[in-house]
Amino acid sequence: MVVWDPFRELERLRQEMDRIFEGVLPSRGWALEFMPGVSARRYPRVNVAEQNDQFIVEALAPGVDPETLDVTVKDNLVTLSGEKKAPGGVKPEAFHRNERAAGRFVRTVELPADVDAGNVKAVYSDGILQVVLPKAEEAKPRKISIEVG
Repeated sequence: MVVWDPFRELERLRQEMDRIFEGVLPSRGWALEFMPGVSARRYPRVNVAEQNDQFIVEALAPGVDPETLDVTVKDNLVTLSGEKKAPGGVKPEAFHRNERAAGRFVRTVELPADVDAGNVKAVYSDGILQVVLPKAEEAKPRKISIEVG
């Protein structure tokens, strides 16, 4: 039995609204990924795939200090957070163009089913954070035998 969670429904509604307005607001050259509001939820960019009895989340996070990365899992939500440091040695007013944004980020991704949080594995290599999330036993499909009478 699935329990209704109003906060999960609100998060789903927020994600739908984000998708509606994505690309509508004009870009002003700001590093929107690190600004509060709608765009802050788009970094890091992620791929989510389902393979057999697990989900795989790959987050594109080049330049992020692996020591700042954090992955948390609750039910079917995986939250990625960390910090991307600003380039050192250059004063902000000296930049003619600064497209490589920096700062703290938090991104929550909803998966189609609950996961076994105790067996999640995460690896950061070559700027990509890969999180392997086994499905919870109750989320795995079961074959039902049919009695012939």
